[in-house]
Amino acid sequence: MPGTPAIPTHLDPRLLRAFVTVAEELHFTRAAARLYVAQQALSRDVRRLERDLGAELFVRTTRQVTLTADGERLLPYARRVLQAQDELLAAFGQARPLLVDLNSPGLVTPRRVLHLARELAPDHELMARFESGLTGAAGELLAGRLDASFGRFAGLAPALRAGLDHQPVRYEPMAVVLPEDHRLASLAAVPLAALAGEAVYAGAGNPRTPEWTDLARRLFEGRGIEVAPPAPLAVGDEEFQRLMARTRNPVLAVVDFPPLPSTVLRPLVDPVPLSPVSLVWRRGLTHPALDALRRAAARLAAEEGWLRRPVDGWIPASDDVLMVSRQ
Repeated sequence: MPGTPAIPTHLDPRLLRAFVTVAEELHFTRAAARLYVAQQALSRDVRRLERDLGAELFVRTTRQVTLTADGERLLPYARRVLQAQDELLAAFGQARPLLVDLNSPGLVTPRRVLHLARELAPDHELMARFESGLTGAAGELLAGRLDASFGRFAGLAPALRAGLDHQPVRYEPMAVVLPEDHRLASLAAVPLAALAGEAVYAGAGNPRTPEWTDLARRLFEGRGIEVAPPAPLAVGDEEFQRLMARTRNPVLAVVDFPPLPSTVLRPLVDPVPLSPVSLVWRRGLTHPALDALRRAAARLAAEEGWLRRPVDGWIPASDDVLMVSRQ
């Protein structure tokens, strides 16, 4: 028909990836950061794709970017094309490494999931990163500089959660780290009521871990326990131990927290507070090693009973809703 644009015989996958990234972010600057390209180059690629297809894919204003009807129609097709390309490259050993944030070198749950995923996908590279907190990692996930992380999904701001997906992994029992001469150090387990009057360190002021501090505040509320005020951010075990020795504040932790000199780790009881741990990744991410990571998380959760709640377990209602809805 006259005036009907010619259907292109070839679409550059790079243009489709530019389109999908903008469609997921609905923001050209964030999309450009994810792709490690200049915003002008990204805009140019999207315009070229629109010319090739003879269709407008986005409505752009000074305040927002939205998909047109044609953009909505293209998105599932574009995702399938890119996934097929990634799978093809992976089949020939060309998949890029999957970057997996473990938060901290000593945390057991993320490390076990990563190690099992490496066994399940020996032909793919899964590389560990350490961002020290899910909120800190979330920005890196959305920007495409990380692929997966672990932590309390409900503790993220709604704007961050909107671009991410998660899979519950574990209700991890919480504990407290005490100086070895602390009044409670002789107990095998510390009842929450015994911490009344104490100021417990829970990362207050650390911009990478507000989800952890918020969990502590919810746990301590009405129990006479305070969250210790912000302290200088300690990087590395040596600095952490030095600050702990100076302040002598108990430290909120989990039962698998790595041992530190001159301290004892005691589980918390009456009730047993639980730290809800999810595997978190960027929404729309396709990578064969991500599938292995998800399978590893599900297998360990089933074999170890990580998602079985103790009868006397405590968890915030907001976390309970998000964890249960994805199991």
